[in-house]
Amino acid sequence: MTPPELAALRSPAAVRARSHQVLDYVRAGHSPHFTVDESALDGIADYVAEVTRLAYPTLDIPYHSRWRHFDAGGVDRWAALETTLEGVDRAERSRIMIDLAVVSVLLDAGAGDAWRYHEAQTGLTLGRSEGLAVASLRMFEAGGFSSDPARPLRADAPALIALDAGTLGRHFQVSDDNPLVGLAGRAALLNRLGHALAARPDLFGDAALRPGGLYDALVPQAKVGRLPAALILGALLDGLSAIWPSGLQVDGVALGDVGRHPAVRVDDLSDQLVPFHKLSQWLTYSLLEPFEAAGLAVTELDTLTALPEYRNGGLLIDLGAIVPRQPIDPAQKQPVASELVVEWRALTVALMDLLADRVRERLGLDASQFPLAKMLQGGTWTAGRRIAAERRPPAGPPPLAIDADGTVF
Repeated sequence: MTPPELAALRSPAAVRARSHQVLDYVRAGHSPHFTVDESALDGIADYVAEVTRLAYPTLDIPYHSRWRHFDAGGVDRWAALETTLEGVDRAERSRIMIDLAVVSVLLDAGAGDAWRYHEAQTGLTLGRSEGLAVASLRMFEAGGFSSDPARPLRADAPALIALDAGTLGRHFQVSDDNPLVGLAGRAALLNRLGHALAARPDLFGDAALRPGGLYDALVPQAKVGRLPAALILGALLDGLSAIWPSGLQVDGVALGDVGRHPAVRVDDLSDQLVPFHKLSQWLTYSLLEPFEAAGLAVTELDTLTALPEYRNGGLLIDLGAIVPRQPIDPAQKQPVASELVVEWRALTVALMDLLADRVRERLGLDASQFPLAKMLQGGTWTAGRRIAAERRPPAGPPPLAIDADGTVF
């Protein structure tokens, strides 16, 4: 039984509240690492609004999710794959989309600068997140995550448990001349996903143990066809917390993506703990469309937080809202569990909350039209990548590099 104070960390409300505690700590001048300049947020809002209008002139902005990467090169690969699903009902289409999104997001750790994926179907060669997304979709299409040859468009526990690095490497075109960072770690993460699915038939289905079983677990919780986004995140954190190899453990409980920071002081087991759940929230954003495809309305999107990762956080450093007290060498990797990185990530969550209303004002949109899920897409992630390329050409690494195993960033 998870102690209640630790269970409470598995919520976006805890991510937001504790991140704002860190912001208050830094505002008060207690941090040896950073100061904040909130006056810089107006200029950042101008920049983000400009980037958003360039990318989406009509302001018809989709969610920030893995589905955007599947469209790399302007190719709507899911639409093409969906044409093969004639006769499949909406519920099963949703399960298939969930299966694809989950395995693809979990494979979305940094690829390194050298790796590329050549897509035979289009002739495109893609790297980074876009290449990983397309490679995972093509592997999914080929049945690479399914144990049932009659049902290739599936990811299930037996296939994931049996997957090895060599098989993953063949599908991802890995070779000595085309190295992919962390190949063995990616395969091991999918193995752990398989074991997690098998351990929770209540969440992932009694028959075919698959991520898509979340559809059947969560639909009964939707009231009049409305499913709060936090319920999706809660199910992911409940069912998948054990898959993160470097996640913090307290009192024998695997907490996942949680750091320690002295800004948070309470008299219980959660003392100094700051949750982030970046990949789980990214996965939640990537499951909005699968649930909506089944006819559900996913509600209360802004209970989720901005993603505390290097593009959003890098934007805030590069444009002066987060100010390092000492120069940071972007080539020097910082441990992901370090106080400096935990603080940077918490400041990113909190300051993105303050940035959102400023960007909405500039775009003439309200929170219902422009939730964080759309600001990230429009938005701050692209702006972070763009300013990084301008400041540190040509590759555009973030201003602060992280030594992580791919299960956080």
